[in-house]
Amino acid sequence: MFVAAERELGPIQGLVNNAGVTGGFARVEEVTAEAIRKVLSVNVAGTILCSREAVRRVSTRRGGTGGAIVNISSRAAHTGAAGEWVHYAASKGAIDSFTIGLAREVATEGIRVNAVAPGLIATELHAANGEPGRLQRLMGTIPMQRSGLPEEVAEGVLWLLSPAASYTTGAILEMGGGR
Repeated sequence: MFVAAERELGPIQGLVNNAGVTGGFARVEEVTAEAIRKVLSVNVAGTILCSREAVRRVSTRRGGTGGAIVNISSRAAHTGAAGEWVHYAASKGAIDSFTIGLAREVATEGIRVNAVAPGLIATELHAANGEPGRLQRLMGTIPMQRSGLPEEVAEGVLWLLSPAASYTTGAILEMGGGR
C-alpha cells in the first residue's frame, strides 16, 4: 500500500489511520471471539502496522523529512459504550494509548502523532450496524444537542496534519459535542 501511494503521490508526508470496524452491537457476554479478533486486528494492529511503515519513511532519524500521523479514535474509548460495543471502545482506548506512546517515541524524529476522537457523527455507521435510530436515541446525551458532521471531523484531522499544529503531538482531539 505504501509503495503504491509513493509511486502515485510521491513521498509520504502524512498518514491518517481511518480504517475501523465496530464488530456490531453486542454486550460483552454475547460478543463472539471472531468479532473481537476482527475489531482488534483492523482497529489496533492495522493502525500500528501502518504507523510503523509511515515512521520508517518519514523519520528524520532514517533520512526522512518528518511528517504527521493522525489516528482516528472514538469518544467510546472514554464512555465505554456499555451495552452496545464495549469491545470496540476497548480497541479505541488502545488507539489512544498507542497515540501517546508513539508521539513520545518519535517526537525528536520530526514526526507528530495525534488522534481525533469523534463522538456521535451523522454517518451510515449506525444503520450499517443495525440501529438507524441510534443518533436520535442518544441525542439527549450530547450537550450540544446534535450529532456531528463528517466534515467537522475532517477539519480536525486536517488541522492536526497541517503546520498550524506544529507544536501538537500526543494529543487526542475530542470532537463529541461535549459528550
